[in-house]
Amino acid sequence: MILRTTISGRGEPLVLIHSGGMTGNVEYEEQSQCFSTRDYQVIRLDLRGHGKSVGELDHYFSHCAKDINDTLENLNITQCHIAGVSLGGIVALLFAKEYPNKVKSLCFSGIFPKEPDNWDELSKEEASSYEQLSTNREAVHFLNEIHGDNDWKALLSLFTSEHFYLFNETSEVSSIKIPTIYMVGEKQEIEVLAALTFKQLNQEFHISIIPFAGHLVHRDQPELYSQILHAFLKRI
Repeated sequence: MILRTTISGRGEPLVLIHSGGMTGNVEYEEQSQCFSTRDYQVIRLDLRGHGKSVGELDHYFSHCAKDINDTLENLNITQCHIAGVSLGGIVALLFAKEYPNKVKSLCFSGIFPKEPDNWDELSKEEASSYEQLSTNREAVHFLNEIHGDNDWKALLSLFTSEHFYLFNETSEVSSIKIPTIYMVGEKQEIEVLAALTFKQLNQEFHISIIPFAGHLVHRDQPELYSQILHAFLKRI
């Protein structure tokens, strides 16, 4: 399936993948402005079920990886840098594993290599926050606006469904040869531990702990995130 994309700049393709419940247009704006003026073709896409990209939600991650491949082929792009956060980070990682020859470098943040001991508690907190979101008039208006005809409530339900998180995939990274960096906000201690675990699983991975940032590092510290990502890309 061809995904809806927003493209800016010219140069090496850099695909940016948004977090769950968001869209390409409402995330990575600062990074798009930064890299599109630095010889990169920035491609922000809407994952299936988000924004203006339709598609069924079953077998979500495998479909997302194929969607990105279909979209890149439609754009005549044979290889790209790819970065994603949270849900987008999992998709970026899975795409790199399934289509390694098409990925020049990989950057992800906000994901776990192994199931945390308090995963049930974290899942309940996430489900509770989604319930509150659904009763917030401003949030509902915003989500209706950015997702159009897509059922964003079905997305939120999917994210908290049992066995949705692919720990079997995020834990299997030892064979990845693609230049990879994991960026994490220092405020998320559990994700800092995740970064160290990723490094143990693959010694070739780079990790960057960003100060004054939480789960969405690209949003909390956009300038620093862009500086580190740019320095990483320049070394490839």
